[in-house]
Amino acid sequence: MRKEGFSMEYGLQLYSIRDITGSDLEGALRKVSELGYKFVEFAGFFGHSAETVKGWLDAYGLKVSGTHTGLNELVNDLEGTICYHKTIGNKNIIIPGHDLSDQAKIDDFVEKVNKIQTILKENGINLGYHNHSHEFLPNKDGSQIEDQLIYRTNMDIEIDTFWFFNATGESAVQMMERIKDRLTVIHIKDGFKGGEGMPLGKGEAPVRAVYDKAVEMGIPMVVESESLTPDGITEAKICIEYLKAQEN
Repeated sequence: MRKEGFSMEYGLQLYSIRDITGSDLEGALRKVSELGYKFVEFAGFFGHSAETVKGWLDAYGLKVSGTHTGLNELVNDLEGTICYHKTIGNKNIIIPGHDLSDQAKIDDFVEKVNKIQTILKENGINLGYHNHSHEFLPNKDGSQIEDQLIYRTNMDIEIDTFWFFNATGESAVQMMERIKDRLTVIHIKDGFKGGEGMPLGKGEAPVRAVYDKAVEMGIPMVVESESLTPDGITEAKICIEYLKAQEN
């Protein structure tokens, strides 16, 4: 059952086309728009001003679903980061991962993000976290990352559905339901367990189940495909064609 009013629009994590974004971000955005993506998730701005990036987004009819922004950048220049993201129209800053390999590091992370989140919220920006596999596995000291991110912070959780599958061997569907109040976007992604990510439809991850659940919940889907085989734009095209084929 599809959530009423849910629009079948898809976004692209621009790390997927990192082979061209560094040298030609404007051209990359144009190509993404031409493929039919409606929003993008940034993975760096490569020295371009916020005003320039906003102009390109407007020119190619793209919105920003979020950005991957490291914790160090937030700690070192929170005011500047807020200003930049407001200018480009971004309301979701997502930490793309962090070293949380023991309890002391988790404690430090939690303390910092809770302070940062309060300030971001005052400025109309949400703070989220993007998982890899290690968050769902116990650390050597026995500490558990996933539960502490959920229960000790109020961050949104951007589930990377392939990395969840890679860690657990399971579909992320139950996890999506479990944290539905903290879930604003997912990474929809394919690949082989114990291996690397692949374009949608080319791996063994339970992509269709994730797709159906996202549609049911009305959760936006951001494509991420990382193998650059033969290049990022080709993979991005394969992925959006796969998603459009699921609509019928």
